[in-house]
Amino acid sequence: MVRCFIAVECNEAKIITGIRNVQGLLETTGGKLKHVEPENIHLTLKFLGEIEHNKADQVKKIIEEISFKPFWVKVEGVGVFPNLSRPRTVWAGVSKGKEELTEIFEEVDEKMFELGFDKERRRFHPHFTISRVRSGRNRESLVEELMRLQDHPFGEINVDHIELKKSVLTPSGPIYSTLAKSKQK
Repeated sequence: MVRCFIAVECNEAKIITGIRNVQGLLETTGGKLKHVEPENIHLTLKFLGEIEHNKADQVKKIIEEISFKPFWVKVEGVGVFPNLSRPRTVWAGVSKGKEELTEIFEEVDEKMFELGFDKERRRFHPHFTISRVRSGRNRESLVEELMRLQDHPFGEINVDHIELKKSVLTPSGPIYSTLAKSKQK
């Protein structure tokens, strides 16, 4: 069995630096947070979970056949899931390129459905997870900082492929590796 997901990598140094800066600002609130490591920042298109190796091979083939015209994604704004009253996941949002990402998500979701995976029931909300809130400690201070960051600009990345990622969970956090990449047009 292998734990997999399909994602857009965030390999733009300016955005990673901006995310690290925001993580630092959130840290000053005294909230209990677990930050995503810089090398693990990505935009999830589809989480597949634990799958058999032969199923992963089928997914690889499909991912390698997907191609699309490169486009720019503007990463902007900080938000939370599910809401500011109960923040659990802190993310950097997407203000440009949503339509293109949604089209790719829909194609991936449909192709994975054809392979036997469930269709995504929730509306697709493109984002890069940057931190997870571990407790309600100093929530008011954390929410105040999040409100100040709601329009924070991070920069743009050029999206020219997607990746099938393997995730190995360890006590110090997940380790991701690339199993397959889509074609570039």
